[in-house]
Amino acid sequence: MAPASQAPPVYQFRSYISGLGADCEVPNMTLIRSTLPVTESTAVQNQDMTLIRSTLPVTESAPVQNQDTTLIHSTLPVTESIAVQNHDSISYDIAKAIIFNNIDNHDADLQGINHKIHANPELCYEEFQAHDNLANFLESHNFIVTRHAYGLPTAFSAEFGSGGRVLTFCAEYDALPGIGHACGHNLIAVSSVASFLGVAAALAASSIPGRVRLLGTPAEEGGGGKIKLIDAGAFSDVDANMMIHPVGKDAIPAGAAGVAYGTCLTGQIGNVEFTGKAAHCGTAPWEGINALDAATLAYSAIGMLRQQMRPENRIGIVIKEGGQKSNITTPHTTIEYSIRTRTLTEAKSMKARVENCFRGAALATGCEVVFKDVMDVYADLRSNETLCTEFTSAMGELGELYHNDIASNTAASFGTDMGNVSHVVPTFHGLFAIAAEKGEANHTPDFTRIAISDEAYRSAISAAKGMAITGWKFLADDSLAESILLDFKTMN
Repeated sequence: MAPASQAPPVYQFRSYISGLGADCEVPNMTLIRSTLPVTESTAVQNQDMTLIRSTLPVTESAPVQNQDTTLIHSTLPVTESIAVQNHDSISYDIAKAIIFNNIDNHDADLQGINHKIHANPELCYEEFQAHDNLANFLESHNFIVTRHAYGLPTAFSAEFGSGGRVLTFCAEYDALPGIGHACGHNLIAVSSVASFLGVAAALAASSIPGRVRLLGTPAEEGGGGKIKLIDAGAFSDVDANMMIHPVGKDAIPAGAAGVAYGTCLTGQIGNVEFTGKAAHCGTAPWEGINALDAATLAYSAIGMLRQQMRPENRIGIVIKEGGQKSNITTPHTTIEYSIRTRTLTEAKSMKARVENCFRGAALATGCEVVFKDVMDVYADLRSNETLCTEFTSAMGELGELYHNDIASNTAASFGTDMGNVSHVVPTFHGLFAIAAEKGEANHTPDFTRIAISDEAYRSAISAAKGMAITGWKFLADDSLAESILLDFKTMN
């Protein structure tokens, strides 16, 4: 594939564009631009089953004839307004058909990707197999891939197109300790790959300016991979960003296949270490400084702080290291805490109050206290209203209802580093339901099992088609792109 800075020849993508419609299955079809007139009575004969574009009107009855005199018709309506011509764009219906067809034609490949990632769970920043498998697949289809992108060993980037706006699909693929893909990141990866393939095919069949990018984003589960990618400039030229996440059906409104618009809480995790002085509890307890006392006081103080919190905010705390022997004054303790709030402003305020609880405990017991941040702060998610509405419409065309309650002010209790991305670029982060029952929610072993079911995969691919349609419209429709940008500016 040609570098992103050049307009790549359409014929380079014959390996993954196999047709314009359900009845136009032409293996190794080559798209060639031409000024030859093609009319109702004109058949185009070519040994390679070449579809020739024309600047003149093409009608439904225009056949393509190969060497064996087989006539191949598309089931799509072709009129003067449909740019199967050498024109700036192709119609929405044509683009949608190309997107769907290309995703469907890669079904076996996509299933393979899904199973490989699920069967080989890797923790944050250790996703080397997933990185290599995805990069190898993309390279095998002539995409230029940047491995180990933006200074992260397990990040990658692939791009198609030139000029115009930049649309990015984020692919997550890290797992959880001990329970594998209990958050379904295998489904996130495969849906984003599918969306990327679909939009790339539509761009290849069109001459509109625009770029679609697949960004491999490691370490969502506490590692803040996307935050590091933001800092490294991965989103500096991006105009819109999309991803969708699986959840149990119990988390989705009844009768809906998923949720388009939503928000979530900020998230941050920190470690606190108390250091005291060891002493024998029987012979000289007065010589000791008890770090466990400090940990206990802090635990109690944070419990009292919860009374003054907004009901949607959360604080979690656990004593990770609390001493070894009961007859020795504990000289060292380690505590981990987590904070979730509605906004980054509240997150900063809440962290200061929590740290004061630890400082007070240190002062009361005579211990020293040290704070260590475990992860960067995950920002609240700011869903772009126009992107969510367009996605909801696209899924409606697929016969699936997605809940899109933009007026709702209720934030989901999860956190994601996609929230940080949503503060720097217009972002869609939807949720689609898989067949997890109540009690089988994300981050449970049951969710791991359900995330590899065929039903879950089919739901992911359906959502991928909706994202691809939405993404294509963003690249092709200037007024829609302006509305998306206006929404983003209004929210920020």
